[in-house]
Amino acid sequence: MQYILAINPGSTSTKVALYQGEEEYKVKTLRHSIEELQQFQTEEEQLKFRKEKVVEFLKEEKIDISSLAIVMARGGLSKPIESGVYLVDENLLHDLKETPRKHASNWAAKIAFDIASEAKVNAYIADPVVVDELSDIARMSGHPKFPRVSVFHALNQKAVARTYAEKIGKKYEDLNLIITHMGGGVSVGAHLKGKVVDVNQALDGDGPFSPERSGSLPVGDIIRAAFSGAYTQQEMISMVVGKGGMSAYLNTIDAKAVEEAAQAGSEAELKVMEAMIYQIAKSINSMVVPLQNKVDAVILTGGMAYGKWFTGKITEYVNHIADVEIFPGEDEMWALALNANQVINNKITPKEYGYTEF
Repeated sequence: MQYILAINPGSTSTKVALYQGEEEYKVKTLRHSIEELQQFQTEEEQLKFRKEKVVEFLKEEKIDISSLAIVMARGGLSKPIESGVYLVDENLLHDLKETPRKHASNWAAKIAFDIASEAKVNAYIADPVVVDELSDIARMSGHPKFPRVSVFHALNQKAVARTYAEKIGKKYEDLNLIITHMGGGVSVGAHLKGKVVDVNQALDGDGPFSPERSGSLPVGDIIRAAFSGAYTQQEMISMVVGKGGMSAYLNTIDAKAVEEAAQAGSEAELKVMEAMIYQIAKSINSMVVPLQNKVDAVILTGGMAYGKWFTGKITEYVNHIADVEIFPGEDEMWALALNANQVINNKITPKEYGYTEF
């Protein structure tokens, strides 16, 4: 029996999953305490520790490493690339190590590469957050020093897009879709015939506000606050990412609890939820323009898409555009396995990353 192994590191955990074809065999989150992680002096030491934990997981499940058909890793913050599945090679590993944008996802490819090498199979990443298919006109921000860049929930958006296309018996490349991922951050993408030609930069909080991110803020006020002397750079960043949005208004990022309170009539929670719904809906409507008023479907996905009241309110704002489809959840492991099966079944050809310098 051959298995697909998927690896997705977080700041204090490493999520691992085994699949047999498209069937989930085992998913587990390997927790790492702060005390465990603080003992490591270098990134290499922590990578070795995390890899050993993944190997222990395989042993616990009685999975011989030789039974792995392919190893999939969550893509990190490398250089901008087009959508697709990429072979993990030395060029990719170089960029993920040298990138100035640090994130736990940058470690996934190295862990996957080492395990895949021992198993004598290939390791891949698929649709990392740096997928960049923006149109030239969408890239212009209003000042040449600050071009718009593409950083969004590409893995889930692309997987959901292909799943929807298969559901209706069409090709993703033949459809125009507006896909909104709603989790800790919110990204709204305009998918034009298989390319995300416009999307908000969700990593830094651009676009609608979310449980953890402020969304687009009045630029002048931000500049004045930054130079007021009242805040450090890190405090300003935290206002935008981590402690913005719902967190800033209500001191919580639990969207489910806030939605329940709003439904029960709590004025503070209702006000914030209605504003977030309004901003998301406004962003969805704006994506009609890059799709030239030809939209086949509006898709809502991500963890917050489980909220029926929440998605129902958004639907009321946007169902005039096209039919609204709900794909709740943000299962990155399933999305990685989906791409792995595409490679195994020769439905897609993996790409090579190429060399660059930061």
